[in-house]
Amino acid sequence: MLAGLYHQTEVEMNRDHVTRRRDFLRGITSAGVAAGTLSWADLMSLQAANLRRREMACIVLWMQGGPSQFETFSPKPNDAAGGETKAIPTSVPGIQIAENLPETAGVMDDVCLIRSVNSKEGSHPRASFLMHTGYVPTASVKHPELGAVVSERLGDSAMDLPGFVRVGNRQRGAAGGGLLGVDFDPFVIANATRAPENTTVTTGEQRYRRRLQLLDKIEEHYANHGGSREVAEHRAQYDKASRMVLSAQMSAFDIAREPEQVRTSYGDSEFGAGCLLARRLVESGVTFVEVSAGNWDTHNDNFSRSRELCQQVDRPYAALLRDLKSRGLLDKTLVVWMGEFGRTPRINARGGRDHFPRAFDVALAGAGVRGGQVIGATDFSGAEVIERPVRVTDLFRTFCHSLNIDADHEFMSSVGRPIKIVEGGETVGEVFA
Repeated sequence: MLAGLYHQTEVEMNRDHVTRRRDFLRGITSAGVAAGTLSWADLMSLQAANLRRREMACIVLWMQGGPSQFETFSPKPNDAAGGETKAIPTSVPGIQIAENLPETAGVMDDVCLIRSVNSKEGSHPRASFLMHTGYVPTASVKHPELGAVVSERLGDSAMDLPGFVRVGNRQRGAAGGGLLGVDFDPFVIANATRAPENTTVTTGEQRYRRRLQLLDKIEEHYANHGGSREVAEHRAQYDKASRMVLSAQMSAFDIAREPEQVRTSYGDSEFGAGCLLARRLVESGVTFVEVSAGNWDTHNDNFSRSRELCQQVDRPYAALLRDLKSRGLLDKTLVVWMGEFGRTPRINARGGRDHFPRAFDVALAGAGVRGGQVIGATDFSGAEVIERPVRVTDLFRTFCHSLNIDADHEFMSSVGRPIKIVEGGETVGEVFA
């Protein structure tokens, strides 16, 4: 009880901290509008501030390697393609998913399952890049990841915590901040059960600040001899990092502060710890968190490996949705379950399934998404989409719609070329109907 009270007080303090900064910004912009002194840049800043006040957030549960749709959300027990995997009923009459996800079956009321996502990218790096950015990789443009876009559009620059956090190892094909710059690269945490690396001040705050002052003096000579830009960028990064490591908000990374009952509800896997951390970070004001699980690249022994992987992600996924909902956070948090592609209907000679981008699943919940429904369908064997095909660009427009982000907003590349957040596609309106 005391732990729960402590956690509640800690979260309220973090929210008050963010709210005071936003109220200050709101007062400045209101006065500027009244006086007629706002420039075009000021108006753009005002627009961004309005987005941030909506307090939207996104959690992506990344199934690295490409999960088999047949062993997760689209079982085909009556066809040879389905193999040994059976289907089970869910909390929504008429919707069945694989027997490997019993806990997830219990929260299907909050999940919108899209069974008709498709692309042309069947290699891990290219498909991963596509599913993280909405674009195929090119040599000329460094497209930003969805996490960078959400952080730039919705993040509060006054926050001490990073706007984009990735829990797990760096992804194949990951793009980071891309053309938005290093400020929007993800802050990577290898293991959610341990404190982030290099964030503990062991010398005391005063001595740490003296060392920063000494660094400024060392860099001053270089800045005065043609290196002012590099020094300014370096100092900006150091200032940002220093503000974070010295902040009381760093306690958001400590999942041990959670009551034991809450920690137990997420299970004992690393992925479960990552999901719990994602909830803590979103609750503290972070706008985008990605938690990865894998490797789902089941070319060999698909059925037993998929079963083991599902055991790692099933309880945490269900617990995350329940936890967000019980705290009133699900309405403002888009939760996306996806990988880079699906697996083949044909079972190969090694008992595995190979890469299959022509038809795979993505599950959405929260942030205006109407749960308890299935969108799209494949044929009897799962080889072809036969109902409501959804392209990756459609999917990204749907993400943006859910988060109140203008998908047609243009970022400027280093060569002066405007790049839309999403080029083409259409919002999958049924997700919200």
